[in-house]
Amino acid sequence: MTTTVSPFSLLNIRLFIGLRVLFNCRFYYPVFTILFLDYGLTIEQFALLNTVWALTIVLTEVPSGALADVVGRKYLLVATAVLMFLEMLLIAFVPLGNGTLIFWAFLVNRVLSGLAEALASGADEALAYDTLVEEGDPDDWPRVLDIQMQAKALGTIIAMIVGALVYDPQSVNSALHWLGFQAEVTQQMSMRYPIYLTLLLSLGALVSSLMMRDPVVLQHSSAKEQSFFAILWQAGGKTWQAGAWIVRTPFALAVILFGMCYDHVLRMIVTMTSQYFRLIELPEASFGLIGALFACLGFVIPKLAHHMVHRYTSTRNAFYLAGIALAALWGLTGFTPYLGLLPMALVYSGMLLTAFFTSHYLNRLTESHQRATVLSFKGLAFNLAYGMIGVLFAGLMQHLRKSAAASQPDLPEAQAFREAISWFPWYTLCVLGLIVCFAAWSLRKTEVHRKAG
Repeated sequence: MTTTVSPFSLLNIRLFIGLRVLFNCRFYYPVFTILFLDYGLTIEQFALLNTVWALTIVLTEVPSGALADVVGRKYLLVATAVLMFLEMLLIAFVPLGNGTLIFWAFLVNRVLSGLAEALASGADEALAYDTLVEEGDPDDWPRVLDIQMQAKALGTIIAMIVGALVYDPQSVNSALHWLGFQAEVTQQMSMRYPIYLTLLLSLGALVSSLMMRDPVVLQHSSAKEQSFFAILWQAGGKTWQAGAWIVRTPFALAVILFGMCYDHVLRMIVTMTSQYFRLIELPEASFGLIGALFACLGFVIPKLAHHMVHRYTSTRNAFYLAGIALAALWGLTGFTPYLGLLPMALVYSGMLLTAFFTSHYLNRLTESHQRATVLSFKGLAFNLAYGMIGVLFAGLMQHLRKSAAASQPDLPEAQAFREAISWFPWYTLCVLGLIVCFAAWSLRKTEVHRKAG
């Protein structure tokens, strides 16, 4: 419908943006790996814990989306904020010195964190989009995504800079001395400061989620009167119906597959950013600042994406994104000192465009009653692909490391990493080629992919 109501005058929209920032912009992200190690965990335990995190998301992603469509999205978002609070509380106050206790505390933390991610996935977006359906104009969704990504970019910049500073005891002590305090902070004290700050964010997220409300079309009064098992049965039915709808809807399936292709490859590169930066001769002290600068792309790319979805067809946007992703991947293979930052900037740009495009096209296509479930299927596909490429990359690294050790025994790890990165463009071309062939065949009788907007 046509309306002059600004989407940002709607409380749910403002709370959605706030919740995304509070949940995702965590102060410990710039020191994520070394935080685990400083608590006393080993690198092997760190890898195991993050495998548990990813597995938790995969197992609960779709069921949580279906549950949101049955009982309401607000319940899932409140549960998300509570889980975030508990996961932070657990490691904020776990005592040091007992390795077994610390490992189990972090294990529970990773399960709670993965469950929170799964519960939030799809539910927050579905609630916000259906608010536009009920009270505003769904065509305003790209504007909402634009502002949400900009707000998240600003939050990320602040979290990256502040989190790194408060983690460093020298920085904290310098600030305290400048303020006239004589207290001395140790590493064991300051390493918890990013956790404390994120704990405060979780309280903000909880307040935001409690203030939200489900649109009238999604207020499931009947679900509240059902038994627990009846609700689970209904959620299972929702899952089956949404999955069948995706399979029967070629455009929705194509959007998920194209998004999956770009997301899992680019996200894998992002997880290895620090190793890449070392090999293009950047000092480690600059990593946090560079991360903050890359976050500034969140002010620019969403505006570009907003323009693209209204001017170009989805097919054209998919191929523009393919060009950006492949240019980034081939640029990375050069490992050019300093200038290697340019293809990495394209990687971050590609991830932002992927998130924007998939959200825009799927929400426009999906009906309210199964929106969260469909978005959860998207998340499941993305995370399964990410897990798969992680296993493939680990196997490739192991193979290449042995080969490199024979010719360069002093530098097997770096050489193996360089060679492994050179496989990424070819892998992406193969996956993309298969998806293009499938999409061309399945969409041959439809016109929706040829329309802009």
